[in-house]
Amino acid sequence: MDATRSGTPTVQYHNIPDQPIAAIVTSPLPAFQRQQRHCFGDSSPGEFPLAANPSIVLHVLTACNLEPQDLAKLEATCSFFRQPAHFPPDSELSISELAALDMCQKRAIFRPMNLEEREILKKRCGGSWKLVLRFLLAGEACCRREKAQAIAGPGHSIAVTVKGAVYSFGSNSSGQLGHGNTDEEWRPRQIRSLQGIRIIQAAAGAGRTMLISDAGQVYAFGKDSFGEAEYGVQGTKLVTTPRLVESLKDIFVVQAAIGNFFTAVLSREGRVYTFSWGNDTKLGHQTDVNDLEPHPLLGALENIPVVQIAAGYCYLLILACLPNGMSVYSVGCGLGGKLGHGTRTDEKQPRLIEQFRTLNLQPMVVAAGAWHAAVVGQDGRVCTWGWGRYGCLGHGNEECESVPKVVEGLSNVKAVHVATGDYTTFVVSDDGDVYSFGCGESSSLGHNTGLDGQGRHTNYLSPELVISLKQIKERVVQVSLTNSIYWNAHTFALTETGTMYAFGAGDKGQLGVELVANQTERGNPERVDIDLS
Repeated sequence: MDATRSGTPTVQYHNIPDQPIAAIVTSPLPAFQRQQRHCFGDSSPGEFPLAANPSIVLHVLTACNLEPQDLAKLEATCSFFRQPAHFPPDSELSISELAALDMCQKRAIFRPMNLEEREILKKRCGGSWKLVLRFLLAGEACCRREKAQAIAGPGHSIAVTVKGAVYSFGSNSSGQLGHGNTDEEWRPRQIRSLQGIRIIQAAAGAGRTMLISDAGQVYAFGKDSFGEAEYGVQGTKLVTTPRLVESLKDIFVVQAAIGNFFTAVLSREGRVYTFSWGNDTKLGHQTDVNDLEPHPLLGALENIPVVQIAAGYCYLLILACLPNGMSVYSVGCGLGGKLGHGTRTDEKQPRLIEQFRTLNLQPMVVAAGAWHAAVVGQDGRVCTWGWGRYGCLGHGNEECESVPKVVEGLSNVKAVHVATGDYTTFVVSDDGDVYSFGCGESSSLGHNTGLDGQGRHTNYLSPELVISLKQIKERVVQVSLTNSIYWNAHTFALTETGTMYAFGAGDKGQLGVELVANQTERGNPERVDIDLS
């Protein structure tokens, strides 16, 4: 800027004579007297008097929402954080333990628990409130509890708002939309019979839907069985409105997962229960295909708290919270190596996947596709294993992997979320970018590359950035895609603002957007007219 034009007088630097620095500084700077902090008890001058105001320290620790490992480091650093604080509800607890307990009491699934239930959970987690807090936080991170959710089921879709309202649309041949009829819906429609009930989790399977309320109750509708026989036998009745699952009313459920031959639920204490598919004790128990009674998954997980379950076509993945870190277990059919143990044999009891120790990877999120599986580590690495058809493992080929293998094509990406379907995989990075790989049928990968010379969609053997989602200029936080071998796939991307985008197959109205005449799929993401925030 020209100073003369702006009216500001010009500074004349040439009027300042050259002087040595010593001549400019004619007097020494004033000396400041060192002040000593006031001390209490046996503390020495200069020490911070923690013992003087432990209640303030406790408030700061709680308000800062420190991670459990940070609280543990404080205890290791200073005896003040280890010794009994003499505060209610337990005078023997340290400041760090009390801070962890206070933060536990902020969690929705912890608040309703009585003292006995809390002590049982504490013992199950390893005897520390810090470990209980880690268990609760891990479950929230991988299951989006009390957050908006979009579920791309086999032919039908479920959307859950932050406030717990539920919308459904798509195929409805078994009443799986919950509207009291069997009519298809392409426009998202709220399930009115659930008014007054806050839903926090949803699961969609072939012809059935399960919803979980904030009170831990489970509502199911669609096919009346929890599993199918291997030759397609279905339930004899259809349930067209949400119905309370009576056999689960004494279990506080926080998550459900629906496979093809079985259903699994997770309790707030971290116990896993399964229904059906008991032939040859494939899940550790012998039951009839239409069995409506839950059976606890025992074996190695009997006394270990679980934070997440994921169901594939014929197997189950379990993310468990051990005192020394997170671990993944698997059980069920081992064809293709999808159980992750280096073999292709079945496992009738949950078995620890040991490869993560070799990789020095701390699992944080698990995903079970129909025939392959994936995990996101705490450091953002992604591992895949199982059937590699169409490149769904992302390793640049179609080979099977019988143990978890790091996806090198994502080495420059810090992943926070992963979703798997029928030979397809999606990964969400910490900055909201989305990558996909695997089978490109039905345009469900979001790349919209069109058909090849033989009229087929392009498959991707390695991770590819989904440009069409980056162009919406919103940060994606969750992806859900169809996990069924019998239905054309569709995909949802949910943004941090609660906006939902859909692409892929839409022949049954499962995208929630209207298609033009003769159109059966969408290659580019389109916004669904629901506000989930």
